Amino acid sequence: DMQQYNNGIKGHIRIFANTTAVTEFMPEVLGDFLARHPQVNVALEERLNQDIVRGIQEGTADIGIAAGPVQGQGLEIINFSTDRLVLATAPGHPLAASGSISFDETLAYPHIGLHEGSTLWHFLSGIVSGSGQRLQLRIQVRGFEAMCRMVEAKVGIGILPQSAALRHSRTMKLSLVELTEPWAVRERSVVVQSLEGLPHYARALVDVICNTAPERQG
Repeated sequence: DMQQYNNGIKGHIRIFANTTAVTEFMPEVLGDFLARHPQVNVALEERLNQDIVRGIQEGTADIGIAAGPVQGQGLEIINFSTDRLVLATAPGHPLAASGSISFDETLAYPHIGLHEGSTLWHFLSGIVSGSGQRLQLRIQVRGFEAMCRMVEAKVGIGILPQSAALRHSRTMKLSLVELTEPWAVRERSVVVQSLEGLPHYARALVDVICNTAPERQG
């Protein structure tokens, strides 16, 4: 009976998260969490940082996951891990041998960008326009795997989180180069109105997120 089935769902959690969270570590986290909470449904939506914060402030989302600096009046912001942005190139690329490099030095080469709706694309575009320079964009793709395939195929170079870069470098021929800018280090945070105010199952999910970040440091 459909009615009975609907009554079986005891909880619903709406999450607004940045690109890296949606593609890199939330699938694993949610796979684990949903197996242990069969009565809970989750909606996971990719959003930009400011929209994540607004969603939490307005209550359209229960949990936000953001990267980089987060400003939100009266919100609880829990830093749970640190990721860093790196440059990925094909092994023979002129930049491949650099131990580390400044973002400016990468602008001489064609880049593979993420789609317009991604946090990272937004962030890097802001930095480029702030410096009065231009990013030579060869192609925009929907995710880090597609970006890495394009890099491997020598279409261009790409900037992505180290966690994603390391994962894809296991199956693709990539050279990873550190970026020297301070902004390359990105704090990841969970954003909520109030931990206390969340239903117990949503608090349980926040715990799982904070304890299973793949590149937890310290």
